[in-house]
Amino acid sequence: MKKELHVGMYSTLITVVTDESIRKFSEISGDINPVHLDDAYAEKTIFKKRIAPGLQVASYISAVLANQLPGSGTIYLEQNIRFLKPVYIGDIIETKITIVEALKSDKFRLKTEQFNGLGEKVIDGEAVVKYLGE
Repeated sequence: MKKELHVGMYSTLITVVTDESIRKFSEISGDINPVHLDDAYAEKTIFKKRIAPGLQVASYISAVLANQLPGSGTIYLEQNIRFLKPVYIGDIIETKITIVEALKSDKFRLKTEQFNGLGEKVIDGEAVVKYLGE
């Protein structure tokens, strides 16, 4: 049976960014930028320490879409992302997805936001998904 979805529904996911997760993401994605992997290099940048790849952090959005809201049977159609602040090793990231518009009975526009442990927004965006049902 298909889950009832409506504007205003939201879901969150808490994820901790680790050295291991950065290294795994870099290996899988091919993003071997030294600002993600090399402490000595990162110390000389504006960040002063290693940061997580932006798309690694943004990928947590997909986890919420597939597993929580809308859930199993969700197909990504669009995503726009604005990277607002760096994410560091050890940061706790809260991913929040909110339904903001029902485009059709099976298509939805979603607000996609991510915050660090200080409550600062690190990523802001919007997605459009098709929900096939669970």
